Amino acid sequence: MTVEYTQNGSAKIAYETFGDPSGEPLLLIMGLDFQMVYWPDDFCRTLVDRGFFVARFDNRDAGLSQHFTSVQQRHPVAALFRRDRMPAYTGADMVGDGLAVMDALGWKSAHVAGASLGGFLAVATALGHPDRVRSLALLLATPSGTRASLRYIRFGFLGKMAKIKHPDTDEGAIQTLVDISRAQSSPGNPVDVTWARQVAEIAHHRAPRDQSGTQRQLAAVRSYPGLSARRLPVSAPTIVVNGEDDPLLRGPAAARALAKAIPGATATVLPAMGHDLPAPHWSRIADAIAANAGMSHAS
Repeated sequence: MTVEYTQNGSAKIAYETFGDPSGEPLLLIMGLDFQMVYWPDDFCRTLVDRGFFVARFDNRDAGLSQHFTSVQQRHPVAALFRRDRMPAYTGADMVGDGLAVMDALGWKSAHVAGASLGGFLAVATALGHPDRVRSLALLLATPSGTRASLRYIRFGFLGKMAKIKHPDTDEGAIQTLVDISRAQSSPGNPVDVTWARQVAEIAHHRAPRDQSGTQRQLAAVRSYPGLSARRLPVSAPTIVVNGEDDPLLRGPAAARALAKAIPGATATVLPAMGHDLPAPHWSRIADAIAANAGMSHAS
């Protein structure tokens, strides 16, 4: 794949595409702290097989997109509870990054799928720019808004993640990413360690992980107005797909609550799926996204 770049104001945003430009446009928004390469290449090709022209991109402060600095320094978990007085950028800026990718591709509107924190951004896109969102797929997601989402987070998992410690070397950083992927997967459907290692090496060499970026992304989402409402007036057809064995989120409850907040949305909970996108579920997830998008040739 060839990495392309576009601009949202002064921010440079990196993106890649899969498939035939004549296909149905589908924008993939990745979650907190993860690069676009964590949308597996073969999953993107599975979506192409359903008739989509797929674009994935690095959120700002991740991968090859623009990185920022923080005026206030605090642990990323603290950013869940305390609002930054001077965030480096806002949730609207992050939404704008996805729209900038759409503009670069000449898409007046697109189907949008967001994973984890990307689900927040997908909902914000649909609320703020309803004319640009044809359908919405929210994966590994919670009710929008930090306060609403906190009740669905398994904080014990965050404690386990904090214990992942490796030497401050390239190999140590790569192993940390592998361990995170392993921890997020379902015990009944563990991550493919070969793939986890390959994608960790790619991600690290693209841009080493920076936890201050995690803080800034969380601060940006907290800054976005309207996401804490009990009812989210999203007009696009919406599906929510969570894992039954999500170690980070109370997946089934979060899926039901989020679907209840969006008119007409449906929730699906997949067995033996954690906070990841395991290969055995790719076809079912792709079919659900295609069906929600009204694709007559969804398999």
